[in-house]
Amino acid sequence: MPGMQYVGLAAANGPLVIVEGVSGVGYDELVEVSTGGAIRRGKVIEIGGGRAVIQVFEGSSGIGLKDTKVQFLGEPLSVALSTDMLGRVFNAVGDPLDGGPPVVSNTKRDVNGQPLNPVAREYPRDCIRTGISSIDVLSTLVRGQKLPIFSGNGLPHNVLAAQIARQANITEKAGEKFAVVFATMGVTNDTAEFFKRSFEESRSAGKTVMFLNLANDPSIERLIVPRTALTVAEYLAYDHDFHVLVILTDLTNYCEALREVSSSRGEVPSRKGYPGYLYSDLASLYERAGRIHGRRGSITQIPILTMPNDDISHPVPDMTGYITEGQIVLSRALHQRGVYPPVNILTSLSRLMKDGIGEGRTRGDHPPVASQLNATYSRAQDVQALASVIGEEELGESDRKVLEFSRSFENRFVKQRQDENRSFEESLDLAWELFRALPKAALDRLPEAEVKKRIG
Repeated sequence: MPGMQYVGLAAANGPLVIVEGVSGVGYDELVEVSTGGAIRRGKVIEIGGGRAVIQVFEGSSGIGLKDTKVQFLGEPLSVALSTDMLGRVFNAVGDPLDGGPPVVSNTKRDVNGQPLNPVAREYPRDCIRTGISSIDVLSTLVRGQKLPIFSGNGLPHNVLAAQIARQANITEKAGEKFAVVFATMGVTNDTAEFFKRSFEESRSAGKTVMFLNLANDPSIERLIVPRTALTVAEYLAYDHDFHVLVILTDLTNYCEALREVSSSRGEVPSRKGYPGYLYSDLASLYERAGRIHGRRGSITQIPILTMPNDDISHPVPDMTGYITEGQIVLSRALHQRGVYPPVNILTSLSRLMKDGIGEGRTRGDHPPVASQLNATYSRAQDVQALASVIGEEELGESDRKVLEFSRSFENRFVKQRQDENRSFEESLDLAWELFRALPKAALDRLPEAEVKKRIG
């Protein structure tokens, strides 16, 4: 039920406006700010001493202090939910951007979600296949996991995000359903059009719900987009038994918007000017992934973030790494050598991988193959360092074969086309094909029986 309406503002600064003399107003309450016949939406972010600080989604530009009307709506920001949202495109607050009708539903949920009792969580198991060998074999994505992609400016993370969204799927059992919720924050118009065109051409749009926040949209809306997307994901997963993959790009833009709001409120900054609550704010997003006892659906997250100056110790990737279960790191060196996707194998890992692979899930030889690939590629980096000092012609035969394996591994296994969708079997068979170039003594991570069976 709508609350009181107030006329006049005490102050307006950037995305924030202040109303004094208020009562009966709650934190996170939805607000309509009317000025000159136009209505802007916002929410209460601070309340106390009869004063309410309101975060206006469209910003406070052009708002007058004396004649502006503020209507408190008595409820938090919520979004209408329906399975008809699949195949459609929305803005940060769930309004259609595809020319279709608004979502009509009796089900509306608070975009902030509900607290989840940790005891209710079920351990993530089973995997999601992305069709990308370097991820599927070496950093396997498990249902219910949070596995971020750490990228840098100019690297093809958007292309990779679109490919994962198009190709991602599960090994379907009876009654299992799969969907993708794709949300952008601060992307250019060209990038947004690329995402929409990519899904439409691949016929994957029907399983995808897309939320778009463009670079020229109000930056404050970037704080809402991931929460709206995750609310839709929770509805699909826990009300309709979907296994949902949520892709969020670019979380660095989200954190920049958070820093902007914090600065407007005059809060004491922490590292790099970010607010001291950056960790808990990111956790409020990431921890909405998972599985729940008694529910058939799951929510898996791939947040994508760009590291300023490729600095993995920057606060955003640093804190993300503490909350999530691994990371996929993109390499600028591989990108410059023409390798796509430029996944840095040795710095990427999935901490839940061991519980989602193997016999009955992917293939029985998956764990030892992944271990052998990592070990041999790691050794190759040491050999490469030695070769840069003494020259490749001075290396022993075994070292030269390891070095050759490394080049084949990058150019045949890691590298693949943007439209190439490999199965687990194809990726694992390709790994065995590469192993044939190595001396059998070097295959010390593989069971002898498997080596005899597949190599001879």
